[in-house]
Amino acid sequence: MTIKTTISLDQNASEQMAQGLSQILADTYVTYLKTQNFHWNVIDARFHSLHEMFEEQYEELAESVDEIAERIRMLKFKALGSMRQFLEIATIDEAEGELSGNDMIHELCHARETLIHHCRQKIEQASKIGDEGTADLLIQELRKHEKAAWMLRSHLFNES
Repeated sequence: MTIKTTISLDQNASEQMAQGLSQILADTYVTYLKTQNFHWNVIDARFHSLHEMFEEQYEELAESVDEIAERIRMLKFKALGSMRQFLEIATIDEAEGELSGNDMIHELCHARETLIHHCRQKIEQASKIGDEGTADLLIQELRKHEKAAWMLRSHLFNES
């Protein structure tokens, strides 16, 4: 006997959530790569603390990418899997040029704030259609992004 598993959402609802999650996946992946880039290339008087923080954050983002992609698969859709695909739909840009430590922090704060905004929108959408699994995943992601943004902003305490 074959056991058929389903999340019990209608096709349209699953597709809507998969599309929203794909957007978040793309933005999360670009943020992951940007954070790893900054980990490798930061030059700043706060080198050690920034280097360590960026590493912690990109490792967390790598886990998030996997969880989001797996949720898309649970909804029976194919997860994006190439940088080209990510960049086609991402709303977060890759980092360019030589950046100071503060510039890197600002870039990552902006990326995290963008992800916070997208998560909140998709949490509301998931809740409305009864997709508690996706809503729960996105609530967890929201908390991670809020904490990361707070940690990043704490390094900018003496900016006016």
